[in-house]
Amino acid sequence: MDKEFINFRNVDPLDIGDVLTKIEKSFNIKLDNEGLEKANTLKGLCDLVISKIDLEHEETCTTQHAFYMLRSAIAKVSGINKCDISTHTKLCKLFPKEDRLDAITKLEDELGFRLNLLKPKQWIVSIFGFTFIASCIFCFINLFAGVAGLLISAIALKLAGKFGKEMHLKTVGDLACKISRESYSKVRRNNTINKNEVEQKLRELFVNDLDLEPVMLTRRASF
Repeated sequence: MDKEFINFRNVDPLDIGDVLTKIEKSFNIKLDNEGLEKANTLKGLCDLVISKIDLEHEETCTTQHAFYMLRSAIAKVSGINKCDISTHTKLCKLFPKEDRLDAITKLEDELGFRLNLLKPKQWIVSIFGFTFIASCIFCFINLFAGVAGLLISAIALKLAGKFGKEMHLKTVGDLACKISRESYSKVRRNNTINKNEVEQKLRELFVNDLDLEPVMLTRRASF
């Protein structure tokens, strides 16, 4: 596939919708259908997002802001000297598994937004995901048993997500990058925006959520 002409219409529309929802949440904006219809390339989407943000432009790094905010919050809830926390500090050392759920909850309360950092073990997700799909098929054979299987697997997946302790990121720097793209407006100082970063953050959201190669996602990528 020509990397200059990636066509998002080949991607599941639900996945595209999920990324657009994250963009709205991250930049605290609302994307209307009329604007999205005209924004038929990645560059067009970037221009649309920028046009929706009525904030003063400031040439500062949001990821750096995110790191300083995160470091201060971690120091406050854990009692660790913030000078001992760097971008390379391992999250697993800061948040031991035995009290990880409580520690992350306190960190989120201090920051004022969700991190979506924890998840259940992959084998648990795989088992109940398979059970859910199998139950859908079994509904054609025995409706009652199929529906029961759907409910059980759905509840199990929800509980697994709520009480999962696995972290899919390794370092404080990784987490700072995540919150700078998923909670952009919350980590900017003085209600500002660095317009030069918008394209980068949108590209990061698409790359991470759709598992794309960064080199393939050009400004001419079409929707």
